[in-house]
Amino acid sequence: MKPINEMSMVFRSRSVNERFSRMAVACFAAQLDPTLDELNDIKTAVSEAVTNCIVHAYPNTIGKIALKGRIFSNGKLELTITDSGVGISDIEKAREPLFTTGGSDRSGMGFTIMESFMDRLSVKSRAGGGTIIKMIKSVSPRVSGK
Repeated sequence: MKPINEMSMVFRSRSVNERFSRMAVACFAAQLDPTLDELNDIKTAVSEAVTNCIVHAYPNTIGKIALKGRIFSNGKLELTITDSGVGISDIEKAREPLFTTGGSDRSGMGFTIMESFMDRLSVKSRAGGGTIIKMIKSVSPRVSGK
């Protein structure tokens, strides 16, 4: 199925861009007319993915993060977040709740949160080769008033 709309952007792995990416995706997803709960779920998942890039992919440097969004006629929103950072050597371990490589101030719940707020989550990565996170959310069509 071909998307009916798509967007892409690239930004630096600075913490101020977490909020920027969250708002950009919210504006893009708004055309699906999501409920506030659906929109908050999408924004939270994007925040977690981008924060993971900032904290884990580029721990000692500033790199680039690419964010792509696609909307399909069936109400699906597909988001892809890509970095060229250090990568994840053990994806299964990284997806375990409470596991973190970011120190004691990190909760280790990023992937768990993304997975719980989106319908589908896939992670591809290799150590030293960056990470690609793909998330899909189906936005329910709203029934117009009586």
